[in-house]
Amino acid sequence: MVREAQLKFTRELSATLTISGVGPDGIRINEQLWDETIALTPDGIIHTWDPTPIASLQEDRFASLLTHSPELVLIGTGASNEFLPREIMFAFARLGVGLEVMDTAAAARTFNVLAMEGRRVAAVLYPV
Repeated sequence: MVREAQLKFTRELSATLTISGVGPDGIRINEQLWDETIALTPDGIIHTWDPTPIASLQEDRFASLLTHSPELVLIGTGASNEFLPREIMFAFARLGVGLEVMDTAAAARTFNVLAMEGRRVAAVLYPV
């Protein structure tokens, strides 16, 4: 008698970046410490982010981040929550890309959860 085997394929998440800490010394991602503003997806660090003040950000600053086709972008604004210019909020709405702004520790926790769910998330994290 021959048994039919059924296989279930799942996405391998072992290469996913995990943010393991946020503090005064920097942002720890997969055991590497970053003491500067960074942009990332679950697949990798995109680049260091010019530390432009949150209130001075402009839409074109997000172009390289959006080439990764995120469904949601998280902005971690440092130790406390700051608001983005409303023009950026409108631009993301026009593109159909979600945008959430919160302090960096909250953004890191949210990034980890969404990445482990396999969501197409991107984040820009300012140091605390």
